[in-house]
Amino acid sequence: MRLGAKAAKLTLDHTENPPPNPAAPLPVATRTGFAAESPPMVLPHKIATLLYCFDAADRLLLLERTQEPNLGKWSPPGGKVRADHGESPYACACREAQEEMGLDLKPGDLHLTGLISEDGYEGSTHWYIFLFEVLPRLAKLPPPCPEGRFGFFSNDEMAKLDVPRTDREQLWPLFQQHRGGFFSGHCHCLAGDAFEWTTEESCHD
Repeated sequence: MRLGAKAAKLTLDHTENPPPNPAAPLPVATRTGFAAESPPMVLPHKIATLLYCFDAADRLLLLERTQEPNLGKWSPPGGKVRADHGESPYACACREAQEEMGLDLKPGDLHLTGLISEDGYEGSTHWYIFLFEVLPRLAKLPPPCPEGRFGFFSNDEMAKLDVPRTDREQLWPLFQQHRGGFFSGHCHCLAGDAFEWTTEESCHD
């Protein structure tokens, strides 16, 4: 009797509260709430890490990429989280540091400075991207790896580099502002390299 009553109740609840329509517009975050809406885009969701490493002169380490994404552009090293293996973003960052730069890091060597959600990248993928600062300073330039070659750059030097537009206009300025703090943001990708940006949280001194 109890099972039958429970099943009837569940059926009634399901009838009164039907599941959301998958074709309905999805809310888009803004600084004041979820006011705007856009058509749904059902795409694979991937998770990645970016590692912001510095030398003793506080120059940022960048990688000139020989592979997609961002082929031919300079960006921080990093890589995809092995989510199917249950890998955490911190474990991914430590693994990528070893694979790409030969660094032996532990989670305590990292500070999570930023968390980015990105929807509709190149019309093919949604992303969550964890931005870590590597706290130990690098004593020397890492050798080239299969992903590309490395260089240390000051702010003035970075201004002359070919870097992704989102990095130049949003990620790097926000990262500098929030070193030791935290920020989160959402990037709504448009045609080409155009995008709409929303900073969702900002904690810094």
